[in-house]
Amino acid sequence: MNLDKFDLAILRVLQENARASLNDIGAAVGLSSTPCWNRIKRMEAAGVIRGYTVDIDPASLGFMDTVIVHVTLESHSEETLYEFGRALAQIPEVLEAFLVSGDYDYYIRIAVRDTRDYERLLREQLYRIPGIRHSKSCFVLRRLKETMLPLTGPAT
Repeated sequence: MNLDKFDLAILRVLQENARASLNDIGAAVGLSSTPCWNRIKRMEAAGVIRGYTVDIDPASLGFMDTVIVHVTLESHSEETLYEFGRALAQIPEVLEAFLVSGDYDYYIRIAVRDTRDYERLLREQLYRIPGIRHSKSCFVLRRLKETMLPLTGPAT
């Protein structure tokens, strides 16, 4: 999908505040409400806009720690990769999982209440997934940067 400067401007507004009204979006990008609505609907239909979410502070719900887990699997068959991904999807504390190149196969971001909660998660869930050869855990000490997509200039 080709995005012009108005589409990118709309995305910037929505990325900062997905609850912005059509009037506010239109005022910010220099369009009236109807063209904004049509562009938003077109970007939703094309999959550019995948949905609207709420940004919840994990600590406010008791999830005080974030752990990055590096995992190496025994096998790299399609079935093993599929089953591992399916198993991760069933663990609510898993926030993100990436199949990566390099020394490890996966980087997994997990939210836990504390170190005991992480130990429980390892024993009861993660280490019960068949095919894990090796893992390494790193507790996040501080988040240095959290950002949105850099939406500048017309996309090609």
